[in-house]
Amino acid sequence: MKIAILVEGATEMAFREKLREFLQSRLQKMPKLRFIPQDGGIPKERDLKRLVENLLDNDGYDAVIALTDVYTGKQHFKDANDAKEKRMTWVDNNPQFYPHTASHDFEAWLLPYWTTIQKLAKHNLSAPSGSGSPETVNHQKPPSYWIKEIFRTGKCRKDYDKVSDGKAILKNNDLMIAIEACPELKAFVYRIISLCNEEKIIP
Repeated sequence: MKIAILVEGATEMAFREKLREFLQSRLQKMPKLRFIPQDGGIPKERDLKRLVENLLDNDGYDAVIALTDVYTGKQHFKDANDAKEKRMTWVDNNPQFYPHTASHDFEAWLLPYWTTIQKLAKHNLSAPSGSGSPETVNHQKPPSYWIKEIFRTGKCRKDYDKVSDGKAILKNNDLMIAIEACPELKAFVYRIISLCNEEKIIP
């Protein structure tokens, strides 16, 4: 199984190693996963259709997953469902294309590890309101804002780096904690599992 995963940018690359580790413990045969950053955002309309068809028809991928940040600083989509529906429409409902979202941004999936974030930032700032459901943290102050803020004010004396600090936050934590707290993450991870093993049903 060869799967291309379109991501917004470098941020999600921090997640790649942890995802592979999680999948290796649950699949008999690992798929070939290629994260493909789309700096400036995942393409829209005909550009997305062209990219997906090229990956499937010319590059030999069995499936293409698009992982979209619903919050991008612009109101391109009303919500996660709207983002997924529009992307499916843009690719003419290609059965090998699977749209998924990170609501509102990738850092929502890091909020369940707030204790680790506090240790790395060297600050005891409380977790944002609503962090029990990380993907509902609001658009005015998305998850990335809160993590940047605790690093900025903490004694670690450095700004939050999406890739290196993202990896550090995930490193010694169980990914299942975030999966259980974040429905969109759960759908994304179990999509990959179900593509590799049809007997596995997406919860």
